[in-house]
Amino acid sequence: MAAEAMGLRERKKRQTALRIYRTAIALFAEKGFDAVSVQEIADDAEVSKMTVFNYFGSKEDLVFKPMVEHFSDAARAVRDRACGESAVDAVRRQFLEMVEGRDPSVGLHGEPFARRIREVIMKTPELMERAYVESEKGARQLADQLAQETGDATLALIAAATLTAARNALVEEHHRRLDGGEAVDEVAADAAERAHRAFDLIAAGLNGYAVKA
Repeated sequence: MAAEAMGLRERKKRQTALRIYRTAIALFAEKGFDAVSVQEIADDAEVSKMTVFNYFGSKEDLVFKPMVEHFSDAARAVRDRACGESAVDAVRRQFLEMVEGRDPSVGLHGEPFARRIREVIMKTPELMERAYVESEKGARQLADQLAQETGDATLALIAAATLTAARNALVEEHHRRLDGGEAVDEVAADAAERAHRAFDLIAAGLNGYAVKA
């Protein structure tokens, strides 16, 4: 019974967090990030202001908290790669898996809510700055992982910056085409081919780099 009660509490907590999140994004999209107060979000989500801050530490976190882990995707791919797999191939493999799964974090999701989040960020300078900072943190994590493995911090920074830039460029291309009116299926149809071309180019320059022993 205790386990069942805990499971019920956890489900309710997740449902509350999701309700607050969706309410916040809807209000930000309608009125603009700066024009919406946390109290207004709390009122619309039918929770207290304190509850909002219990789930989301700041107003910016109402946008970024559910997605912030994805800025470390490339670092995780490299950290968890199999023996014999290079850093480039690990990041490539992970990205292709996300393309196949139509992961929102790589810009391939047709659900309007996912598109709305990007619109809110793109229209808000402070959120754009936060996105840049989080991206740089992810690149630094990747560089630290590579430096730890190879012992060469300079080359690790170069490799991490290159891999991060390639991922960002591919994701931005997905968004650009969707913003231009193309359907998700149409963009996804050649996404894997574009990704292979991008990572092939990097692999040529980092030939044999950071192959896990």
